[in-house]
Amino acid sequence: MSSYPLQRFSVAPMLDWTDRHCRYFHRQLSEHALLYTEMVTTGAIIHGKGDFLAYNEEEHPIALQLGGSNVKDLVHCAKLAAERGYDEVNLNVGCPSDRVQNGRFGACLMGEPDLVAECVAEMKAVVDIPVTVKTRIGIDDQDSYEFLTKFVSTVHEKGGCDQFTIHARKAWLSGLSPKENREIPPLDYPRAYQIKKDFPQLVIAVNGGIKTLAEAKEHLAHLDGVMIGREAYQSPYLLAEVDQQLFGSDKPIKKRREIVESMYPYIERQLENGAHLGHITRHMLGLFQSMPGARQWRRYISENAHKPGSGIEVVEAALAKIPAELDV
Repeated sequence: MSSYPLQRFSVAPMLDWTDRHCRYFHRQLSEHALLYTEMVTTGAIIHGKGDFLAYNEEEHPIALQLGGSNVKDLVHCAKLAAERGYDEVNLNVGCPSDRVQNGRFGACLMGEPDLVAECVAEMKAVVDIPVTVKTRIGIDDQDSYEFLTKFVSTVHEKGGCDQFTIHARKAWLSGLSPKENREIPPLDYPRAYQIKKDFPQLVIAVNGGIKTLAEAKEHLAHLDGVMIGREAYQSPYLLAEVDQQLFGSDKPIKKRREIVESMYPYIERQLENGAHLGHITRHMLGLFQSMPGARQWRRYISENAHKPGSGIEVVEAALAKIPAELDV
């Protein structure tokens, strides 16, 4: 068992991306990275069709990110998550999209720290797993350090939350798309560092714009954890050295071919259960990023994985597009 905090390195919750197939794939690259679900609304869990809490046992450690602000609903969903074996429940106080605001959750909740504190306190009262918060450094013109400090102190002192992941950008609740909100507001990592200095008893992780493990190490000199989002998805081989570089593992770093082949039994099981090949392989397209044959790998999968009856042979044929002499 690692002696590091669970949040030392995590892959961010990403809507439409970090589904259970993606997380299983990412787990082939790193044993220790904390993997987050996509944000799931309490309404979807309680009223939706299908099992929004399903995951593979191999995905541990895994955190469920919830979207919502109705205390009763959050408590219900947190209990379900704990019963299903999740390692953490995380409350989304960072997503700025319109549909999130209309449901009164996400980044707009930064303006209601007492409500967030109540949500966290009530969830913590019914589960034994960590209840954490992912937030921004501010919203709209409420972006002073004092605003962030008040939010953190309120949610910590009244809600009992002792773990925060801070996306080091503020969110504009109107005028910017979610994509623009990930790119346009400037990053302010020192603000997250200052929170850790002012609240040394808290576990503080940072998110936003981090692209390499070298950058992650720089942040870990100041903070307890680092969360990487799109870079981990688009260039997933980044995750292959996480265990060695950040968790002190002495296991050999897996080769890309080995990772692809480790997916074969999972793919075959999922296909037998009615899954579509393309729903799994879409998460694997970036594995050979910047390598000879990478384009051919991506193209072959993209052109063939969606065809009816496509099976493991598509992945095998795509892997054959990578030059055999490459020890990757």
